[in-house]
Amino acid sequence: MTTTAPDQSSSDSSGDPGDVADATATDLDIVIVGAGLSGIGAAARLRAAFPDRRIAILESRAVSGGTWDLFRYPGVRSDSDMATLGYPFRPWTDRRAIAPGATILQYIRDTAAETGVDRLVRYGHRVVAADWSSDDDRWRLTVETGEQNAPGTGTGTGTGEPRATGEPRTTELTTVFLFLASGYYRYDQGHRPTFPGEDDFTGRFVHPQQWPDDLDTAGRDVVVIGSGATAMTLVPALAREGARVTMLQRSPTWVTSLPSIDRRLLPRSRRIGLRASARVSRWRGIAGGLLTYQFSRRAPERTKRFLRSRVAARLPEGFDVDRHFTPRYDPWDERLCVVPDGDLFRALRDGTARVVTDTIDTITPGGVRLTSGEELPADVIVTATGLTMQLFGGMRLTLDGSPVDPADHVAYKGAMLDGVPNMAFAVGYTNASWTLKIDLVVRFVERVLHGMEARGETRVTPAAPTRPGRLGELSPLIDLRSGYVARGLHLLPRQGAHAPWRLHQNYLRDLVLFRLGRVRGDGLVFGGHRPAGGASSASTPAAAPATTSSSSTPTTPSGRTSS
Repeated sequence: MTTTAPDQSSSDSSGDPGDVADATATDLDIVIVGAGLSGIGAAARLRAAFPDRRIAILESRAVSGGTWDLFRYPGVRSDSDMATLGYPFRPWTDRRAIAPGATILQYIRDTAAETGVDRLVRYGHRVVAADWSSDDDRWRLTVETGEQNAPGTGTGTGTGEPRATGEPRTTELTTVFLFLASGYYRYDQGHRPTFPGEDDFTGRFVHPQQWPDDLDTAGRDVVVIGSGATAMTLVPALAREGARVTMLQRSPTWVTSLPSIDRRLLPRSRRIGLRASARVSRWRGIAGGLLTYQFSRRAPERTKRFLRSRVAARLPEGFDVDRHFTPRYDPWDERLCVVPDGDLFRALRDGTARVVTDTIDTITPGGVRLTSGEELPADVIVTATGLTMQLFGGMRLTLDGSPVDPADHVAYKGAMLDGVPNMAFAVGYTNASWTLKIDLVVRFVERVLHGMEARGETRVTPAAPTRPGRLGELSPLIDLRSGYVARGLHLLPRQGAHAPWRLHQNYLRDLVLFRLGRVRGDGLVFGGHRPAGGASSASTPAAAPATTSSSSTPTTPSGRTSS
């Protein structure tokens, strides 16, 4: 695992060009929207499973990496273990289980280069609309190009990336299947409440999603507003840089301290090899996380006492644990925050950081006045106040010209929308590593597409049961109570009470559902038919060779497997 600074231009893009879509092709078989962690993983799987299909990755920004390139704030890191967040076909072999953002970014780009999908990315391609045409069973995508240098699009350069400037241009692409891996939040802006008196502040407001390169906090008073994963990351990182930091929270969050280093990885690798050892770490992480979550939900009071005792043992004597680290809600009503190696608690013990639980009365010229009357001095106020939810990159979806509102649809296996043909989307787990679910979805899409290919079908559509009571009580697709979820509930598809119309949030159950469950006769309706003798490769490609139809282990351009 490399630890060098991210460098997209260093990847080896050599290889057989025959299995890669022409970079100018407008008639495609599979389009993946987004070149982040999910999109690169999906592309690697699908390229390996369907080497003869025309595949393109459309990325609105100038660089790959998604979240891991966008967020540049001090200390940015994973909030779950990398053994489970990493790709199963390219195991995470770094000892750092909780890894820095730059290392994760390089891992994504190295994976893209090794599997050859870096050459499938079209940078500066923002999909603004997707219209399904029943006349020919294809999606027509309206794509804006030429926006690479827009604010917030990053500073790196990608392999073969055009550095366009000027006004956006609009082009149209068509595709048989659409896979949306564009994340679940707006990239151009985070959630930023307006505070009374903020115009009087003489210091600087900063949102973590747009962290300025020129900000030096050493020796300054910094107030971080928020109590989520970003705040928990920023506070100890800013303290290490020499700032005097106050974390101001309206209410506390459940936290747990985990080791940042996988100390068993290397000793075990001497017996079974590094990749095998990494896979053991992955399954240990999956099993441990699942057991912890299930216990937390079934015995919330015992879990609360356990978490509180662990936190109290790491805090200074006399610290008010109940006020600052004991929430009113049950564990996993909101996602549990990870504090690697107890770094936040160490900053509190050292006196380089403190926690204040109160509400804001007003912003003053020199800081923040609280409802209690206390005033917090601040040279910099960091609004770690969350994300702004956005589905499918904000694109407009239509079916034969009629608008599609995802909130009016029921999710099939948490991956497709009822009534919407030939489309899947990447929504991961909220109680485990995000990509565990994404990989299951992609492998399921492979099964669906292979079956369609074998039968000459051109269309697959989830069809929700219409008989009363078959779906059960509907609920939002994401069941957390976190602020960004609550603010975006009106955007989310619904889910039913029973499989396949419910997302289990349980990897082992979903593993059976996605990998072993039925494809036909389980809520999917197949239709359309390839014209006999002569459809083009783009509209209905030739079947993949038999050697690839049963496995989608991504390969390097030379054909060497990367698993």
